[in-house]
Amino acid sequence: MSDEVKLDVLYEDDKFLIVNKPSGMLSQKAEKNDISLVEYVNDYLSAKEEHKESTFKAGICNRLDRNTSGLMIAGKSLRGLQKMSEIIKDRSIHKFYLTIVKGIVDKKSVIKGYLRKDEKNNKVVIYDNPVKDSYEIHTEYEPLATKDDMTLLKVRLITGKTHQIRAHLAGISHPVLGDFKYGDKVFNEKYGEKKQLLHSYQVVFPKLDDFPDISEKSFNTPYPVNFTKYFKEN
Repeated sequence: MSDEVKLDVLYEDDKFLIVNKPSGMLSQKAEKNDISLVEYVNDYLSAKEEHKESTFKAGICNRLDRNTSGLMIAGKSLRGLQKMSEIIKDRSIHKFYLTIVKGIVDKKSVIKGYLRKDEKNNKVVIYDNPVKDSYEIHTEYEPLATKDDMTLLKVRLITGKTHQIRAHLAGISHPVLGDFKYGDKVFNEKYGEKKQLLHSYQVVFPKLDDFPDISEKSFNTPYPVNFTKYFKEN
């Protein structure tokens, strides 16, 4: 591979790999010539002696937007991929995000809505009531700290749809800092942020009898540098 990238691997066994994806990296190819996390993971594995003879290609189990950083799970085996797909689909795995939003949020809440994707413009629209081709979404958030005109939030994706966190928070007048698709232009320019401050920082696995190494385990990352400019990690 032409680009040298050192993967930030938080966990690895013979079935799974958990990686801290940097902002700016694609999760999966959008165009034929793209290089994404999928390619970097398989390049990383192919350099290992125990994988040199393997024909299995690792697959990414969860997706993050290009400019969203944080934890991603890769399946290194068919069994691993199938199990991750199962617990993501049944929502027994819990995914938590950090984000910095405009305004002061003073209490924990769960918000609900209906999301419809505009494929042509690669945007989503949030509605209060169901509309044609919409999906019901639930987003939980909890304020961790406030400063001036912003709040550091911990967000749990109860459902997981395209751009859900960014669009849902913008819909309640708390857009993500640095988000130019759903965000507040003046707020972004005030702080000079050109990429959304949204980071997948924790995954919590359910009880998995067949996978004791990750059963009921939690994995998390430190606060990214672009967050610590505003809020220090406790």
